[in-house]
Amino acid sequence: MVAVDRSVSTAVLFCLSFFAAVVTGESPYRFYDWNVTYGDIYPLGVRQQGILINGQFPGPDIHSVTNDNVIINVHNSLDEPFLISWNGVQNRRNSYVDGMYGTTCPIPPRTNYTYILQMKDQIGSFYYFPTLAFHKAAGGFGGIRILSRPGIPVPFADPAGDYTVLIGDWYKSNHTDLKARLDKGKKLPSPDGILINGRSSGATINVEQGKTYRLRISNVGLQNSLNFRIQGHKMKLVEVEGTHTLQTIFSELDVHVGQTYSVLITADQSPRDYYVAVSSRFTDKINTTTGVLRYSGSSTPASGPVPWGPSIQVDWSLRQARAIRTNLTASGPRPNPQGSYHYGLVPLARTIVFGSSAGQINGKQRYGVNSVSFVPADTPLKLADYFKISGVYKVNSISDKPTGGGLYLDTSVLQVDYRTFIEIVFENQEDIVQSYHLNGYSFWVVGMDGGQWSSSSRNGYNLRDGVSRCTVQVYPKSWTAIYIALDNVGMWNLRSEFWARQYLGQQLYVRVYTTSTSLRDEYPIPKNSHLCGRAKGRHTRPL
Repeated sequence: MVAVDRSVSTAVLFCLSFFAAVVTGESPYRFYDWNVTYGDIYPLGVRQQGILINGQFPGPDIHSVTNDNVIINVHNSLDEPFLISWNGVQNRRNSYVDGMYGTTCPIPPRTNYTYILQMKDQIGSFYYFPTLAFHKAAGGFGGIRILSRPGIPVPFADPAGDYTVLIGDWYKSNHTDLKARLDKGKKLPSPDGILINGRSSGATINVEQGKTYRLRISNVGLQNSLNFRIQGHKMKLVEVEGTHTLQTIFSELDVHVGQTYSVLITADQSPRDYYVAVSSRFTDKINTTTGVLRYSGSSTPASGPVPWGPSIQVDWSLRQARAIRTNLTASGPRPNPQGSYHYGLVPLARTIVFGSSAGQINGKQRYGVNSVSFVPADTPLKLADYFKISGVYKVNSISDKPTGGGLYLDTSVLQVDYRTFIEIVFENQEDIVQSYHLNGYSFWVVGMDGGQWSSSSRNGYNLRDGVSRCTVQVYPKSWTAIYIALDNVGMWNLRSEFWARQYLGQQLYVRVYTTSTSLRDEYPIPKNSHLCGRAKGRHTRPL
């Protein structure tokens, strides 16, 4: 392990907290000090090189409250660069700390970087994960929870306990071997298993009879949609990625890759152990793993058949997705009801259609969006904007409609105008379920259906209580439509959450642009930012 001077870190944190106070007012501060290391892990029974945070796999949770300033000092004790992104945290006016290579320089080995995040106007359940190389296949992920401020009503009673449940598919191969395979232009095989909180068996949720608990379930895996269920118990859905939902009861829940759901379960059965089951969806081979819901005082192990879950039924999953809707009368991060913004009445300024692309370039497997397979530039795109470095990328280097042409390489950036309201349609002509995430934003899911999207598809949109979230699935041979209010200036990654496809080019950056230089619209680059590529040697502030 690399030695780190903690006294220097403490001084940096103090200075940064003072800076944060000036910028954000008197919102509370929460400090985290993380050491990122390699370590041996055995999630599927074989030794692997994992990525640990403070010795933990998965990493520690981030606990916060709406508007908190969260200051995370990350010490990179790996022998390679490292970055963390905050899936669902909007980093308003500050895409510099988003943790994607298009916005943030990597943390070099044996150095540290302090992220200053603010959970501005957000509540809900999210997670963090590493973004470089293929680190996500080694760990380095953990839960994020943002609680409502005192006095803001929440549409359910405080639970007796609150659990982070990280589920995901997993490989027995080291992340370095998986990356090497992708770099050679080969596809990855199917994952070898499924983990619940880093374990392929034995993960335990402890409960007391008669009490109600909150489970924050995130699919932090690499490609598979997963079905989650608990033997003998129903789940009441209450929140999806920062939105309080209508409280619908489900026996099982599809959680597509990259997504997060909050459910309430009541321990209303006889006091013994019950199976917690997670299985892959829409796969030729169904992988299943089990954990345990354990009642206090139980001496009876889980028994009987593991509860059945759906396997390849798309219609079942689509019906469930359409049933997930916003609770219009519940408060969000502010006391006003979530339904007070009538998104269905706002005129659309633009419609963008994104279609996935797959094929080979120079004999190697690649993926893309609208025929463009993304390749990283030599300098983070946001830094190129800030320092006015020409030639790093071209604005609108990707079409806003599928071209039907062959797949080609480019650094794809699409510009959209700040303070406009737009529609994005994701088209999926392939035979797999896809999942897309947009950093910096939540969006309204207004429609999804099979076949080809057309303007007449809007006749079936939900323009009243569609769920607002940041990650959405697109079913095979289907489309999904979302509405977005472009109120967050910056450079924001839009990507496939199928991680091998993301790595091989199925992503782009959305440049939300304004000519304004006001701090009300965007913060300047953080003073402590690492500078790399063609930005190296420049200064974050005038000398």
